[in-house]
Amino acid sequence: MILVSSFGLNYSGLLVDKINVKALQSPTVRKETITLSTILTDLSQKGRWEKLIGNALDELRKRHPEEIINVKYGEFLTNDTKRIITKAIENGTNIDLVSVDQIWLGDLAEKGYLTDLTGYAQNWGRLSDWYQANLDGMIYKKKIYGIWAWTDIRGIWYWKDLLYKAGVNPDSLKTWHGYIAAATKLNSMLPNTGIKGTILHDTYYSQDLWYPYLWMLGGNILKQNSGHPTKGIYWFPEYNSTYGIEALEFIRNQINAGIAVEKFHGVSLDKEFVDRKFAVMLGGSWIPGRFPQQDWSSLSQKLGFIPMFPVPHLGNQTSTMMGGWELSIPKTSQHKDLAWELITLILNPHILGPWLERYGYLPTQIPIGQGTMLNATASKYPYYNVMISMLPFGKSRPSIPDYPSIEQDLRQALQDVYHKVKQPKQALQDSKAVCRNRWDG
Repeated sequence: MILVSSFGLNYSGLLVDKINVKALQSPTVRKETITLSTILTDLSQKGRWEKLIGNALDELRKRHPEEIINVKYGEFLTNDTKRIITKAIENGTNIDLVSVDQIWLGDLAEKGYLTDLTGYAQNWGRLSDWYQANLDGMIYKKKIYGIWAWTDIRGIWYWKDLLYKAGVNPDSLKTWHGYIAAATKLNSMLPNTGIKGTILHDTYYSQDLWYPYLWMLGGNILKQNSGHPTKGIYWFPEYNSTYGIEALEFIRNQINAGIAVEKFHGVSLDKEFVDRKFAVMLGGSWIPGRFPQQDWSSLSQKLGFIPMFPVPHLGNQTSTMMGGWELSIPKTSQHKDLAWELITLILNPHILGPWLERYGYLPTQIPIGQGTMLNATASKYPYYNVMISMLPFGKSRPSIPDYPSIEQDLRQALQDVYHKVKQPKQALQDSKAVCRNRWDG
């Protein structure tokens, strides 16, 4: 038996020098260092991801004290992100986590670039917490390739004082007829001010602001059918249905009533609305974020929001389009299990919820969209609880590889109507023909 004291050891009656206690302990085990690499869109402001992932990373490190875990942040402009993801995967680069626009999911999955997360997600057991439309947007060919982290909606924004000055009741904006009449009245009552009543967007996302009219009438962008020349059962354009024509006729009627078609003029159209260039605008849930945070508490006194797109008649159910980002794991990841664990931590309501609150993003998870978590957010971000009410009526765009091309076809159809080159029916029929010719060719 060895007796240890600060003065030395007595072993078998012999006085010996003090033994270094550390020498009696097990040798120090060198920890493995793991770096999880990411490719993420910059969310218009670099550093937001680090604030979110950093909290999840702290918890991940606690769970794995035997490892040194770091995250390498790669943040890029939205328009560049998909190209950079694709190039990295094709080069075999180890990338562990990527942010994927919902409309890219099918294309990246079809090319074999993304890890099938179905097994992970089923074992996780939390999929029932997602709103159905967001859950649907995570699936391609019955498999899950990304988890939809947060979303946004679009509705009617207006400047209260400008409507009051023109004698326009905000409730009149809720119907197609009332919306056009209000815009016409605003145009006539705000002459020589440089302020337009409202606008039609002539931009890369013009079709996104047309889809809700199609959906509220009962139409769809695509439908699944048989007869594809090489793919058998596939998704075919259905946007040229009677519903699609009626929805595009509403756009034509706005043009005929003098509502301007606006392009960007050096800044985004959102910024121009914030600068009071338009009295009314169909815009996203991110609009309050365009104002200084110190102004949020009083913003609703001057800025109004109606949680809907105008409907044909008040009896119609409105709709909206949901965007947002999904989290996926590339096939080239060398740390798939750890990357998945990080995703689950990022999506923990107690980690994700406060971050959504900070930036005004909307939840894809039902538990974050109700109860005490919602109340905390709604008390700070203007109209947040009103925006949440639109989520059950929102829809997503198709997650198929051909969608980006279909999107271009639809944009051209809108352009033809905007500039009075074609009537709505002809524009949509020609658009569908281009789409079918591309497939058949």
